[in-house]
Amino acid sequence: MTDQDEEISLPDLSNAGPLPADTLMDGQDEAGERMAQDLEAVFDVPVNVSAVLGKTHMEVSNLLKLGRGTIVELDRKVGEAIDIYVNDRLVARGEVVVVDDRLGVTMTEIIKGGAS
Repeated sequence: MTDQDEEISLPDLSNAGPLPADTLMDGQDEAGERMAQDLEAVFDVPVNVSAVLGKTHMEVSNLLKLGRGTIVELDRKVGEAIDIYVNDRLVARGEVVVVDDRLGVTMTEIIKGGAS
């Protein structure tokens, strides 16, 4: 087993609730400091983040007909929140924003329990 294959056990924080604003900021709170140290091992673990504008279903025959300029209708309406996934797990909803010349996402709702 290589270092990359090693499985890391993460604490279950799904029911932890919000922390007080000063818990991790001032470094004086022992519980907050301990929690930060416990999580330090996973700070550098890469995750895949996806922002899904919408979805659609189509047959392969229609998929093969797609070309430049083809419009694909999605299951969302203009202004409706988009889904934000981390490692294929729904974690939040948000809105598309423009930052300089790039697209970004502003999170407007955190999904508790990671429903898919």
